[in-house]
Order: sequence, then C-alpha cells, then structure tokens
Amino acid sequence: QVQLVESGGGSVQAGGSLRLSCAHSGNIVDNSYMAWFRQAPGKEREGVAALHNTGHSSFYAESVNGRFSISRDNAKNTLYLQMNSLKPEDTAIYYCAALGSGLREATYMYWGQGTQVTVSS
Repeated sequence: QVQLVESGGGSVQAGGSLRLSCAHSGNIVDNSYMAWFRQAPGKEREGVAALHNTGHSSFYAESVNGRFSISRDNAKNTLYLQMNSLKPEDTAIYYCAALGSGLREATYMYWGQGTQVTVSS
C-alpha cells in the first residue's frame, strides 16, 4: 500500500513562495504519475501538476504554468511542489496523489490528507 503525507502549507502574502512536500511510502510503480491537486472552498478539485515516475513527462495547469514546479527526490521518497509568485487565487487545500495518469483525477488510487495554502493580498 502507498501512504502519502503532505506538509509545507501555510499562509503567505501575494508574491511569496511555498514549497510543499509529499512523503510517500510503499511501492512506486514506474508506469504511473504522482500529482498535486487542489480544492478551493465552493470549487471542484482541480489538477495542478503531475510528474511521471520516469521524470520524462510533466503536466501543469495553465493557471500555474511558469510559477509552479513539480519535482521528486527518490532518495528521500518525497514529491515536491515549488510554488512561486503566489496569488490569492492559489488559496486552496493541496492534495498529493499517486498511482494515476497525468491530471486525470479519477485515475488516482492514493491520496494524502491535504495541506492548507492561504495567499493574502
């Protein structure tokens, strides 16, 4: 089984940065992605960024492209989401997900508990 634990959320002012971490345990299947999703109050969950386990393929939502970067440290069993130039619209609970495909929410089998990101203007 895969267990995911997010950390690194918090409150920042617009223009600031945060780095989210997702520690994962269990087997990592090579032909799959890990991803970050987010959900704001009153909104549906949306895909933010996804990274294939080979590291050769990644996807970003247009709203974060150029500002966010997804990466992985295999030695530490950790997935990261570096968030720069944060905007109030980025305020949401951010979830780590594993064993899925791209930014297709329905394909992911494992989810973390979420970490809150709040961006004030």
